[in-house]
This record gives sequence, structure tokens and C-alpha cells, in this order.
Amino acid sequence: MEDQAEKLREMMRKKNAVEKTEKANDGKKTRIITVTSGKGGVGKTNMSVNMALAYARLGKKVVVMDADLGLANVNVILNMIPKFNLYHVIRKQKSMREIMVDTEYGISIVAGASGFSKIANLTEEERQNFIEELNTLSNADIIIIDTSAGVSSNVLDFIAAADDAVIVTTPEPTAITDAYGIIKIIATEIDNLNMGLKLVVNRAKTVAEAKKVADRMTSIAGQFLNLKVEYLGFIYDDITVSHAVLRQKPFMVIDPKCKASLCVQHIVGRMEKSDLRDSGGFSNMFKRIFGRGHD
Repeated sequence: MEDQAEKLREMMRKKNAVEKTEKANDGKKTRIITVTSGKGGVGKTNMSVNMALAYARLGKKVVVMDADLGLANVNVILNMIPKFNLYHVIRKQKSMREIMVDTEYGISIVAGASGFSKIANLTEEERQNFIEELNTLSNADIIIIDTSAGVSSNVLDFIAAADDAVIVTTPEPTAITDAYGIIKIIATEIDNLNMGLKLVVNRAKTVAEAKKVADRMTSIAGQFLNLKVEYLGFIYDDITVSHAVLRQKPFMVIDPKCKASLCVQHIVGRMEKSDLRDSGGFSNMFKRIFGRGHD
């Protein structure tokens, strides 16, 4: 097992060296943003899709990867039924380009897989194939990874792979507790934490309510975990969002000037002003996913 791991690391070192040279030539760096939450139902997927649209409106080439390996629903929000998903890529039945679907909104999506429970369960051959296929996404400016809710090995893998990890919560006490729970696990389970850890408060009724939640979360994370969590912003509790979900269209399409849409645009604006950390970008994504170590 250790020999296999070393072979994989060596392969990734060679791949990273080539990709760094290529990136140096074109000056492009793909930003990987993982969106996650401590519990379901807080609007994480809605956040992912509408963030993607906000980035697209800035002229960015954006791919949304549905990394929920059980209950994928990015396509549901977009009223799409992809024929193929990540499962077909992992089993070498399709290529990443074949399963990636362009949407009418100027973004592309990679549908989530169903049929396997853990990336850790892949064979070495399947992992290497997955790595090669993921590499075809490196021409994107932004990759937004929408994880499943809660804490699992897969969720931590994709958080570890990110340049920025965005944790979504709501003002509800259970959501706050679960959001702190995932922050704590990130702090204890991911070695050499080297991403921007950011917090978004969804469904806030007022600015003050969102700030109160954020202040509490960031303070506790700093005091008890010695971890800096940046408050990225909030999204108003907006009736347009629920109308958009029923119509299976992004709320930024339904009404680009509604409160929720303006909040998302503000959040993306703040993301754009933050420096892209020297975490290796896309070239090191695979190393971080598969090099975290699994039991």
C-alpha cells in the first residue's frame, strides 16, 4: 500500500512540474472554491450555482462540479437531466469532456456520481484515470465544487483540495452548531491547512442578524481552534429564492437585482479581491485530494 502511495505521489510530482510550466507560459491559474455546510437544507447548492453565474458575468469561465456522491442536485436546480455523471468517468465509460454539460446560463456543470461511496475506495488505476480526467478542467478560470452536506471523508478531500473553502450556515441554532462542527473537523483533520476558510450566512433577515452569527462563529473558531475564519458576507432571506427553486432556475436569472442576487454578487466581488494563495492551484488539486491519507 505504501509503495502504491509513493508511486502516486511520484506521478503527481511529475505532473505538477509539467503543469506549472504550462501555467507559467499562459499566466493562468484556476481557482478552486469548495462550498460546503455542516447540515443539509441551508442553501449550499443554490449558493454554488448562483456564485457560478456571478463569476460568469465577470467574464470568467466557470465549471460547477457536483461532488455529492450520493444525492447530487446541481442539475435539479438547473432543470437538467444529464445522461452521464462522475461515476461513468471513474469507471472509464466516459471522459470528463463527454459528461460536462454547458448550460444556457454561460456556465458548465459536471453532474455528481451515484454508485460509489468513497473516493478512498477507488483502485489505483481508477484514481489515476480520475486524475487524468480532472486535468481536462484546468482551462477553466473558476471551479466551484459543491460537496454533500455534513462531514465525510469525501467532503474533507474536496475541502483539502480547495484554494478557498466556503462554509454556508443559516441563523438557525442547529445550523450554527453544525457549521462550527465542520470547522472544528477541518482544523483537526486536515494537515497543513492552506486555504482561505470563509463563512457565508444564508437566509438572514437583517444585516445585524447575519453579523451576530458571523461574529460568534469567527470568535469561537479563533479562540478555541486558533483558526481564522473570514466572514465573507450574507444572503438575505428573499422570497425570490424559493420562487426560483420551484421554477428550477437560478435566482440570479429570475431577478438579477433582487436582494439575494445582489448579496451573491457582493460575495463574489469580495472573493475576487482576495489574493489567490500559492497553494498550487489546479496542478496540486489532485495531490491534495489523494494525498490526504485514508484509512
